[in-house]
Amino acid sequence: MRVMARAGELAYEALRSEILSWQLAPGAVLAEVELSGRLGISRTPVREALARLVADGLVEPQGGRGLIVTPVSAANVTELFELRRALETEAAALAARRRSAPVFVALQNELREVPALLTDPDPGRHAYYDLAVRFDAAIDEAVRNPFLVQALTGVRTHLARLRRLSRDNPARLLEAAREHLLIVDAIVDGDPQLAADATRVHLARSLRATLGSLDADPPTTPARASGPTDAPGDATTDATGDATTDAASDAPGDATQTYQPLTTPPKGAPAR
Repeated sequence: MRVMARAGELAYEALRSEILSWQLAPGAVLAEVELSGRLGISRTPVREALARLVADGLVEPQGGRGLIVTPVSAANVTELFELRRALETEAAALAARRRSAPVFVALQNELREVPALLTDPDPGRHAYYDLAVRFDAAIDEAVRNPFLVQALTGVRTHLARLRRLSRDNPARLLEAAREHLLIVDAIVDGDPQLAADATRVHLARSLRATLGSLDADPPTTPARASGPTDAPGDATTDATGDATTDAASDAPGDATQTYQPLTTPPKGAPAR
């Protein structure tokens, strides 16, 4: 039983990683038999993994004909941002009320250095992405509400997938960094209304940029693809759905990987 549970966990992490990196593209058909053969495990743990992915919203039924990777469309991107706006504006307001000021003062100082970081001849985008992760983590800690944090974590899972839509856009990165600084300024000042308003403006601009990327590079829907496919970005994923979603994937190019039966966790699989 323990071995079966372990296999199910490994299958879940592998498939989740492939979906977030677009190795399994939106609309890809997920056939248990094919996935079982490719992953080198029985169909039962594959079925369990797919059930968890359905619960995550990353996989959905296809009219009684099996399961597919949830498609990406302007409509569901907009719906996701409606939820994101509700959660993140409240989180920013709560953070302004409950924050530990020194934590956000430190973030404030780092964000002030971002323009120089991003305009260097060798832009420090990865350093900025790390800062965005810490920005999210600081807000999660400040709100002191595990239910809100859990909801935000679910939203960020989907935002990580949207990141693959975006092309490298230094101008949007810089704009997003300035927007983050305005949010942090409001939190440091203990101004809940301004923190919420700054977050609302940031998300409106982020949505516009994301929809623009979707229009410019719409995802293709394969007729059948339960194996890995080329992805418009690298294969890494992280917790944040913020600056990286607003601007660009970490690096252009495809995301190929060698697949072997699952005896150890797949390299790069995100932790839960």
